[in-house]
Amino acid sequence: MAENDVILKVENLEAWYGESHILHGMSFEIPRGEVVTLLGRNGAGKTTTMRCIMGMVAKREGSIAFEGNEMIRMRSDRIARLGVGYVPEERGIFASLNVMENLELPPVVKPGGMTRDEVFDLFPRLRERRNSQGTKLSGGEQQMLAIARILRTGAKFLLLDEPTEGLAPVIVQQIGEIIRDLKTKGFTILLVEQNFHFASTVADRHYVVEHGHVVEMMRNEEIGSNMQKLQEYLGV
Repeated sequence: MAENDVILKVENLEAWYGESHILHGMSFEIPRGEVVTLLGRNGAGKTTTMRCIMGMVAKREGSIAFEGNEMIRMRSDRIARLGVGYVPEERGIFASLNVMENLELPPVVKPGGMTRDEVFDLFPRLRERRNSQGTKLSGGEQQMLAIARILRTGAKFLLLDEPTEGLAPVIVQQIGEIIRDLKTKGFTILLVEQNFHFASTVADRHYVVEHGHVVEMMRNEEIGSNMQKLQEYLGV
């Protein structure tokens, strides 16, 4: 793969929480315009990898290069200004604010962020619920709002941590449609997922993570022939 086709390159990434060594030489790369998943069991290091990319883990070593910019020593605010947006598993919706107020909160970090109308075109349900408080939203609506809020900032590289966790199948399908739509609009997406059936409907390639490092890379078309191996990795 040509270097100019790679938007993010992670090499020999090590990370610690206190004395706990979580990542052990994590290495992978993400081509521009692709949807890529990190697959693995709980505790494998997937979320820690995302937090490292976003500059949220204090003790980390190795290399994280985004569009040629080395980010391993950067603060989170500088990383965001490069165009990286993070939607954590807990979503971070402000419960006392309504949908419109939540959407207005994040600062624009790069030109080209979506307007409110563009967001509502992508998430029609949020238009219907625009005056509803965060506490009144379903889990699926909160997930849509968390993604929509990041799209307002101008980020073009999205980190989505377990976006389908705990959601009803019909909402999972809608989230899949949104991710595929964002890809057609030119976004690059790194997705943490345990549901590889969902991942296979949206992703171009998958990195399998065990014990803090990548043990396998599969292109999406290879999943069918590697299903047994994948189930062993994921413990399903």
